[in-house]
Amino acid sequence: MTEQLHAITVLGHDRPGIIAETTSRLAVLGLNLEDSTMTLLRGHFAMMLLGSGVASGAAIEDALAPLTSDGTLSVTVRAVTADDSRASGGTPWILSVHGGDRPGIVSSIVGEVARIDGNITDLTTRLSGELYVVIAEIVLPAGVDPATLDAAIQRVARELGVGASLRAAEADDL
Repeated sequence: MTEQLHAITVLGHDRPGIIAETTSRLAVLGLNLEDSTMTLLRGHFAMMLLGSGVASGAAIEDALAPLTSDGTLSVTVRAVTADDSRASGGTPWILSVHGGDRPGIVSSIVGEVARIDGNITDLTTRLSGELYVVIAEIVLPAGVDPATLDAAIQRVARELGVGASLRAAEADDL
């Protein structure tokens, strides 16, 4: 059998042990976890994993089925193609936005990144009281002037009444 890459998601009500149980079941199948992200969103757990191995999607689904037995979690498994986006040749930057919560902050700000073909590789948002915070890791394509992007982001931020900053990523940021 040849190795396959699978995208696995686990979503639902948070409880202790979800990560341990999920990763243990995947290890028994011989899956290697290549990339993962896991977070808590207002009491709801969200995890995405990329795992490679010889196990089929059906075998992975069967192994993870006990996680869904009480109805509080859902699991999806999908075969994906390997794609090393880190070989993009761009430069990494950190974008942060903060201010009063309102609809449209994320779409307006990231629209400026998309306009210059920047790639968002990680994005986190948090609402803390009335303060809304966005942190994004982005890769700017070669030849893009970061000062021009920053000016566009600052213009949009002013229109939204929020603050924003764009800075070059450092090794410990990524």
